[in-house]
Amino acid sequence: MKRPQAQVAVLQAADAQEDRRIDDVAAEADLKPEAATRAAFELESDGLLAVAEEMLEHYELTEEGDQYVRESLPEQDLYEAAVDAGAADNPVQMGQAIGASGLEGGAVDIALSNYARKAYGGIDSGEITANPDADPGSDPEMLALEAVADGRVADADADALDQLERRGLLDVREETVRSVRLTDDGVTALMEGVEAAETVDQLTPEMLTSGEWEDVAFTEYNVEADAEDVSHGKEHILRQTANRVKDTLVGMGFSEMEGPHADAQFWINDCLFMPQDHPARTHWDQFALEEPEEIGHLPPDLVERVRSAHKEGVGPDGEGYHSPWTEDIARGMDLRGHTTSLSMRYLSGHQVGELDPPERYFSVEKVYRNDTLDPTHLLEFFQIEGWVMAEDLSVRDLMGTFTEFYEQFGITDLEFKPHYNPYTEPSFELFGTHPETGEVVEVGNSGIFRDEVLTPLGVDCDVMAWGLSLERLLMLMYGFEDIRDVHGTLCDLELLRETEVIR
Repeated sequence: MKRPQAQVAVLQAADAQEDRRIDDVAAEADLKPEAATRAAFELESDGLLAVAEEMLEHYELTEEGDQYVRESLPEQDLYEAAVDAGAADNPVQMGQAIGASGLEGGAVDIALSNYARKAYGGIDSGEITANPDADPGSDPEMLALEAVADGRVADADADALDQLERRGLLDVREETVRSVRLTDDGVTALMEGVEAAETVDQLTPEMLTSGEWEDVAFTEYNVEADAEDVSHGKEHILRQTANRVKDTLVGMGFSEMEGPHADAQFWINDCLFMPQDHPARTHWDQFALEEPEEIGHLPPDLVERVRSAHKEGVGPDGEGYHSPWTEDIARGMDLRGHTTSLSMRYLSGHQVGELDPPERYFSVEKVYRNDTLDPTHLLEFFQIEGWVMAEDLSVRDLMGTFTEFYEQFGITDLEFKPHYNPYTEPSFELFGTHPETGEVVEVGNSGIFRDEVLTPLGVDCDVMAWGLSLERLLMLMYGFEDIRDVHGTLCDLELLRETEVIR
């Protein structure tokens, strides 16, 4: 039997009694790994070789993870300080425990976000308690860090490794390892004798230049042989879901809004009747821009009407806010914390001209908030914004809209809870049940805009509006428990490759 040189070399280097890694076979056969892999697949297609694949994970500590192995996790430091301060018996001031722990800057946020999660104790209203039964010395995440550092990954808890990866303390690299083994037919072929055919498997520039290609015999290729699996790009599941949401809302009669991600506080907050000293307008919650510090042009008449609503109120019974209001603050540039800034631009007529009821608009766009990262919160995420302008709207209309919308995604167990917003009255939050954990998850906020919002905008009919979370809709649809699995630097690439949005 005559076969190409590479195939003969791989057959001779393979073993019938055990799997041999393709890299080892390539080295023994004096071939490049890719050439050996190609030959192995060709031999497999002829039944002479069996090819197996195995996915291996390699773990490596990040710089932060290495620091914690040498010292301790921030939540462990906070627990020890809280116990020393007496928090195992009675609540103590959180500032006292943090000061005694020696934690600073971002380490404080890390400690606080993991303290309660690990049942070290509780944090409430500025006070901290310590669980006397907690054992930080047996913290699974610290034990997993130490196992990785010592090369004992097999001893580490799998859930702890996943959590460490999410926290950015571990880098995980996946490697596909292929192994080969001779089949019975392969053994028979070797026993009967296999010779290397004088063939060429690659056409080179030198052959073309010299004319040698006319005198050589080229290897025959089996075009039906299985090729190596190559992962390719695809539309992200979050973008797929966003497009499905857009299609659904367009089908319900809505038109799409668009506008700037960086905008004046005037459009983001002031038009929404948010007082300028409201805590949500501080930079603890939103991101201000240094360049440019202010927006160029604001409509003077609208600015005056909004200022008047804040200072004097709207209507005979309106009082406004008893707090300062300045145009300088309104002109400040921020990354939008909600896409309601688009709604204000459209309702005011500033974006597309004056609108006459009935009108329906929506957007599915990114917003930016200075939140603490956890399984349901990100610094940037997608908001499903929407509003309906019409006469005599009621809460019943709003609830009916949500029921119709979420039914398109298989969600029929919506719950509604009254809520307070500075810009809507009445207002309520929406909740759905997580299909895996059974936990009730907040999915959005809604209400009917107050006169203090609509009158300055020149709108003299009702407007019902909402802001829903695209990521949490995705969690309810597919049972994801941590949104960081599908969004961000630590996302699960295999999950993204396999999951498809059903339309």
